[in-house]
Order: sequence, then C-alpha cells, then structure tokens
Amino acid sequence: MNGTAPIRNRPDGFEIPRGRMAAHLRDHYGIRDERVLAAMNAVARHLFVPDALRSQAYKDNALPIAGGQTISQPFIVARMTELLELKGRERVLEIGTGTGYQTAILALLARKIYTVERIESLAAEAKQRLMGMGYRNISYKASDGTEGWQIYAPFDAILVAAGGPDVPEPLLDQLEAGGRLVLPVGNDRTSQRLVRVTREEKGFKHEDCGPCSFVPLIGQHGWDDTRDK
Repeated sequence: MNGTAPIRNRPDGFEIPRGRMAAHLRDHYGIRDERVLAAMNAVARHLFVPDALRSQAYKDNALPIAGGQTISQPFIVARMTELLELKGRERVLEIGTGTGYQTAILALLARKIYTVERIESLAAEAKQRLMGMGYRNISYKASDGTEGWQIYAPFDAILVAAGGPDVPEPLLDQLEAGGRLVLPVGNDRTSQRLVRVTREEKGFKHEDCGPCSFVPLIGQHGWDDTRDK
C-alpha cells in the first residue's frame, strides 16, 4: 500500500468472505504479490456491484453491471494488477472504469490513477462512489478510452478492462519507457488472450498471459458499435 488512498478499517460484515476470496487467489491461482493480495482483501467489492448481487460479490466470477458491462472476476482483477508489477510510485492509466472496483485496487497500489470510461453514466457513478469512499488519488474522464489520455502521458502502467482486436496505437505511444500495458486482445468480441506489453529501448515486448473473456473495447482504436451512438 502506498498510503495515498484509504484502506478498509471498519467492520462491514463481509470480512470472512473477502478473506476467503484473497486466500483463494493465493492458494488456487498462485497470486504471489502480497501488496495485490492485501488490496484485494481491503477493498469492499460488495459496494461496487448491484444491490441484488451483493451476496455474490466475493464469489469467483464476473457480475453484470449497468450499460451491458461487467465487473471482472476477482482472479482477473488480481492477475492483471499483478502483471503491472506496481511498487507504489507509478502513474497508471486505466481504460474502462466500470463501477470503479479495479480503480480502487489500483489506487491502493500506485501514486496516481487516471481512469477513462466511455459510458458517461458509469463514469459519473464511479466517481461519486470512489470519492465518497475517500479516494483522492484518482482523476476521471468520460471519453473514448482507446485514445488514452494524452495530456497526462506518459504513464508507467496502463490497464485495459475490455477486449479489442489489437493493441491501440495511442496506448503504446503513451506508455513510458520500461512501462507495462496489460490488456485482452482477440479476433472476436467474446474471447481474448491476456497480453502484457513492455516498452523496451528498441520497441515493444509482447507476452501471452493466457485466455480470458471481456466485454468489447469500443472506440476509434477498438471495435465499432453503432448501438452506442
């Protein structure tokens, strides 16, 4: 933890299932970064899901939210976060704020988070929720996330919580030397490979980190979707 964002410090009735979730991430999935595990055990996921689904908040699956989107499975949140290798001083760009759960995890682990969400209602609700919870190291934007956030570039790390057909060029351009970009990439809208891209001195290193399934990354450098216009 970097001390710039709050940690859960009041009993909320979900301590046991949240602790079991964190233990499952460590023992079953092999998540080894203790800072990531501590963040997963600190953030109250039940506050980021629809009220009707709170009893399922700490199960190992994605859940539907507004706008046809999802809140990612706890494992994939932990896995993507671990792949960023955050130490506490980074400036991180997040594409796909959603309800703000992944944002909250990142905010505990890095110095500053810049989060972009294309659906304005989700962006507004996430900002209200996170500010109400006391997070102060997050900047918010409602826009096409595939364009990144040029004014604040370059970023030490970038996380994309939606699957696109390729790695968006603007995100590569906005990645700091030595920085890591983690995102799902696939040829169709329902199945992807989780990829980590590291910016090296003479180009980019791509690593395949296994299969995954995300909602489509909609935007200028992602999938087209006239239904959202």
